[in-house]
Amino acid sequence: MKPKSLENIEKKLEEMNPESLRYHILENAKSFKTSWIELGRALYTVTKDKLYKEWGYTSFEIYTAKEIGIRKQTAMKLLRSYYFLEKEEPAYLKQDYVKEADASRIPSYEAIDVLRQAKNKKTLDANDYSNLKKEIFEKGKDAREAKKNLTSLIRERQELEPEEAREKRKFATVRRFVGMLKSIKEEMEIAKLLPAPLLKEAAELIRKLEEEVK
Repeated sequence: MKPKSLENIEKKLEEMNPESLRYHILENAKSFKTSWIELGRALYTVTKDKLYKEWGYTSFEIYTAKEIGIRKQTAMKLLRSYYFLEKEEPAYLKQDYVKEADASRIPSYEAIDVLRQAKNKKTLDANDYSNLKKEIFEKGKDAREAKKNLTSLIRERQELEPEEAREKRKFATVRRFVGMLKSIKEEMEIAKLLPAPLLKEAAELIRKLEEEVK
């Protein structure tokens, strides 16, 4: 017995022009595992050009939920993963790669999202990123394994560079503290709960703390 979401997709396909982008998206949604790249490419066009409005939907989230049965969280992760490949690893978007790659080795969009996170981690170097990329694209590591490896790698790098990690924690904590002080000071000023000299001292403290994290 087919899942209800798949039945709904097939019914919609019967009503659409097989040459249309809308039909193409639904067709890819049927085989999500192996065609998420094509689906991501098409959805990127849909959201960029707001095509969902032409199809009678008020928002991209409503379109993906009602027409192709994908939740907002999944749709956004799909878009982020596709855009990351387009920007950072365009070779993996080529048609020959998608067609020739073993379906079991095509990385899931979740695994690509882990790779995207790794790219943005300043504690990791180019070699760390390259090794994780090989694990995902060549060894077929799934998202859970990739995430576990990424977490271990980050922890290892922080242990190797404790001073740098400590500095980052310091900056983050001080920034949070400054934010709280600014909010409380503003509230005190509005409600006139403290005399002007004390508020001036508070402003000076905030200034000095901001100097610490520049």
